[in-house]
Amino acid sequence: MSDELNEAPGELPLDGAGQRLRRAREEAGLSLDQVAAETRIPRRHLEMIERGDFGALPARTYAIGFSRTYARAVDLDEGEIARQVREELGVLSTNEATRASSFEPGDPARVPSRGLAWFSAFAALLLIGGGFAYFKDYFFPGAGPGPLTPPEAQRTQAQAAAAPTPAATPTGPVVFTALQNDTWVKFYDVNGEELMQKQMAEGESYTVPADAQGPQIWTGRPYAFAITVGGRSVPKLSEEDEIIRDVPVSAEALLARGQQVAEGG
Repeated sequence: MSDELNEAPGELPLDGAGQRLRRAREEAGLSLDQVAAETRIPRRHLEMIERGDFGALPARTYAIGFSRTYARAVDLDEGEIARQVREELGVLSTNEATRASSFEPGDPARVPSRGLAWFSAFAALLLIGGGFAYFKDYFFPGAGPGPLTPPEAQRTQAQAAAAPTPAATPTGPVVFTALQNDTWVKFYDVNGEELMQKQMAEGESYTVPADAQGPQIWTGRPYAFAITVGGRSVPKLSEEDEIIRDVPVSAEALLARGQQVAEGG
């Protein structure tokens, strides 16, 4: 190697870089497959390097990088091998040499890991997606969500949502169903005219006439009647054992009473 280093500048050693690498590999007792496994350089590329056919490699930087890695694997001076490959390729520009040495694709130690490559691709996609969303909203405002609602409008909307919904207009008949035997009851209108009076059997029902004017009830067992308005259950008139009288039992009155009970009134 000392004879090679003492040669005049610009003259190449008698052996090319590829021949030197092949000879070092053979002296180390290594096969091409072993070097390929250690360096992760494809065998066909190693064969091109040993033949000195650097121009057949994907690019000049690959030729230099692969050769450096090969030299490291067979204990040759990787810097000297890289310099010789550059000279064989005719790459004498200092700038080109600097760029090649700063990142040489053939050097496995400097190739980004697969995880890093995937992360970089994912980050790029996020940036592209974010930029697209920004320009879409800027140039096509109607395609995305509308402008933010002012606080006053938000409060108005919240108040409207919290306000109780008016009860629907009562429809359907008012039906009283006795839950116990021998339950006495009397129904009459606002003028005191009797609509019905009897002792009802358990399970027996009575439908308040739809045309009755201000119907009312009188009973000593208000807890013993299940009441529905248009098939919709409403609260009992009382859960206590007490006499009630002149209690309105129209659909409107029963639904209003049920609303008061629901609100805790």
